[in-house]
Amino acid sequence: MIKEHEILKINKDGWNKVADQFFEGTFNNLGYGTYSPDENELNLLGDVKGKVILEVGCGSGHTLEYLANKGARELYGVDFSTVQLNTAKRVTSYLSTPIHFIESPMEDMTELPEAYFDIAVSIYALGWTVNLDKTLKNVYDSLKSGGVFVFSWEHPVHSVLEYDEEKLYFRRSYVDEGPEKHESWRSVPIIMNYRKISTYINALVKAGFIIDQVVEETRIPENDNSKPSKWYSAEKARMICPDIIIKSHKL
Repeated sequence: MIKEHEILKINKDGWNKVADQFFEGTFNNLGYGTYSPDENELNLLGDVKGKVILEVGCGSGHTLEYLANKGARELYGVDFSTVQLNTAKRVTSYLSTPIHFIESPMEDMTELPEAYFDIAVSIYALGWTVNLDKTLKNVYDSLKSGGVFVFSWEHPVHSVLEYDEEKLYFRRSYVDEGPEKHESWRSVPIIMNYRKISTYINALVKAGFIIDQVVEETRIPENDNSKPSKWYSAEKARMICPDIIIKSHKL
């Protein structure tokens, strides 16, 4: 069995190699994933004006940029990819909002202040963790009482579906959890950790979170006729939500 520190190294090296493939621009809204309702519709974060906010897996910094432009008072962004953090610093460099960047795996966010944040958010990053319980404890400890945690990730059912010969099929068991090595993800090797929806929910409860909302919905543009041979496609999204979004809070 491959060890956690080995997975982290492989995935960090992979992200450092592919980071420049991700788009740099200005986001006027916060999207939770492909074909999902966005923050304008869901309002999961509420009014962020004057709030102190943590982003776990901040990537290229566009969510931090969005939150700063919405009036957040102070922001923290954590990511284990040096290249992604350098991009995030460039993306947010024009902003006057204080933004603190921490280069760290989400399982080891020891630099975060305790009971400090009003909101924690993670957009398509939490599923990369090699230790879900430890990561959620870090997030929980960093939040104030009443603090909100919202995360999105690829829907665990969507993750195990594949398209071939005009059919969708399960390429692996949904109930079979654990790491799987992909030899060519954007032309680099990485390791994904597969988990059931119940695993995320139970881990949140174990960490002390109260679950407020689970979103499994799709929003498909009328003119989108993309075929299921694409990993994310309109045709596939009509059968299974590509994403799952969960809102919770700390008592």
